[in-house]
Amino acid sequence: MADQPRRPRTLGDARTEAEAAFKKVTAKVAAPVPKQNVAPGIKEQVTLRIDQDVLEFFQEGGPGWQDRINDALRKAAGK
Repeated sequence: MADQPRRPRTLGDARTEAEAAFKKVTAKVAAPVPKQNVAPGIKEQVTLRIDQDVLEFFQEGGPGWQDRINDALRKAAGK
């Protein structure tokens, strides 16, 4: 008998199994953390691929071309 592998110990009684199943089904799932509201005027750095001719158009106006692109995108978004 010593050569036979042992079966894992389980508490095979119905009550324990029922309690485990109940806990599994009724366990509360943690709510996702809500995204923090961003204060107006704070900008976020992103990478954006745009056509070269569009980039040149905005850069022709000199410094502030990124703000002009942002204004155009804001207008396109209806804001």
